[in-house]
Amino acid sequence: MKILRKYSLLIGSLGFSKLGDWIYLVALNLFVWHLTQSPAAMAGIFIVGPVARVLTSLVAGSFIDRMNKRKLMITTDMIRGLIVFCMPFMESIWLIYTLLFIVNIASSFFGPSSTYYITKFVPSEDRQRFNAILGTFNSGSFLIGPALAGLLIILFNTTVTIWFNSFTFFVCALIISFLPDVDDMKETSRQRITWQLLKSDYQAVLAFIRQNVFFITIYFLFQSALMIAFALDSQEATFIKHDLALSDSLYGAFVSSAGAGAIFGGIVAASFAQKWSTRSYIAFGLFLTMLFYTAFYASTSSILAFVSLVFLGFFMAFSNSGYETFYQQNVPPEIMGRFGSFANIFQNILQISLTLLLGLFAELFTLQMTAIIFGIISILFSISLYFVLYSKKNYISLKEEIL
Repeated sequence: MKILRKYSLLIGSLGFSKLGDWIYLVALNLFVWHLTQSPAAMAGIFIVGPVARVLTSLVAGSFIDRMNKRKLMITTDMIRGLIVFCMPFMESIWLIYTLLFIVNIASSFFGPSSTYYITKFVPSEDRQRFNAILGTFNSGSFLIGPALAGLLIILFNTTVTIWFNSFTFFVCALIISFLPDVDDMKETSRQRITWQLLKSDYQAVLAFIRQNVFFITIYFLFQSALMIAFALDSQEATFIKHDLALSDSLYGAFVSSAGAGAIFGGIVAASFAQKWSTRSYIAFGLFLTMLFYTAFYASTSSILAFVSLVFLGFFMAFSNSGYETFYQQNVPPEIMGRFGSFANIFQNILQISLTLLLGLFAELFTLQMTAIIFGIISILFSISLYFVLYSKKNYISLKEEIL
C-alpha cells in the first residue's frame, strides 16, 4: 500500500511502541501481583495513571505548544524507556507507583505531541487512511502483545519482559529521530511559563470552545460514549469469568477476538477511506461499536459474546479513524497541545468517575444488568451524535474535505 510506504517510519515507531505497551501491561500486572499478592495493589496500577495525567495536563499543554514536538517525543520516549528499565529493581509497591506516576507524566506530553506531529506531517487528504492504518497496527499490537508477553515470560521472566518494553521506547525514539521537523519557528519560540501565561492559555482554549460549539458538541458526545466503553472494559474479565464461566484460556481467546476484529476493521476502513466520509465513520462506527458493547454484556452464551467482541473491534476501527481525522481537521495546530491537555483532564476525570460508578452499581445490583444499562446510555449518546452530524442545520458547519 502506497500510503504505508510513505509514512512507514511514523507508523512503525508508534506501532512498535504500542506493542511494547501491551507486553509491559501483562508483565507489570504479574510483577506487582507476585510482589504484593494484593488486589488493592493491582487496582492501584489503574488509578495512578489517570491521576498523573489529570495533574500533568493542567500545565502540559502550555509547554507542548511552545516546544519542538519531534524533540519532545524523542525525549519523553527516552525518559519512559529509562524508567521502565529501572522498574524491576524496585521492591516497594510505593516506589513502583512513583515510577508509574513519572511514566504517565511523560505520556501526557507524548500523546498531544504525536497528534500534532501527525496533523502537520500527514496531509489532510491522507489522514483518514493513515489513521485507519495506524489503528490497524495498534489493534495488531493488542492482539500480539499479550501473547508475546506470555511467551517471553515462559522463556525468561517478568523482568526481561518489562525490559523489552523499555527497549521498544528506545527504538521508537531512534526511529522518530530520522523523521523531519514539522514545527514552525514561531510555534517553538521559547517563553517563560508563568501563572499569567497559563491563565492566558486557558483563556485561549475557552475562546476556542466558545467559537466552535459544533465541534465541542461532537467531541463531548463521542468521548462520553467512549468513556462509558472504557468503564465497561474494567468489568470485562469479571463478566467473562463469572457470568459466562469461561476458563483462563478461553478468556485469552475472547480478549484477542476484539483485536482480530479491529485489525480487519482497520484494513477495511483504510481501503474505503477515500470513498466513505469521515462523518459516516464517526456516526455509524460509534453507534455500532456501542451496540455490540451492549450486546456483549447482554450475551447469555459464549458464542454470542465472542461474535459481539469481534464486531465491536471491527466497528471501533471505523469510529476511531473517523474521530481522529475529525479532531486533526478541526483543532488548530498552534493550540493542539493546550486543547489536548485540557481535554485529557475531562476524559480522565470522566473515566475514573464512570469506572467507580459502574463498580458501585455492580455491587448493589448485578454486573450484567448494570453493564447493559450503561451500554444503553452509550447507545443514546451515539444516536444523539448521529442527529448532530446529519442535521441540515449543522451540515454546512462540517468542513468540505471531511464530509
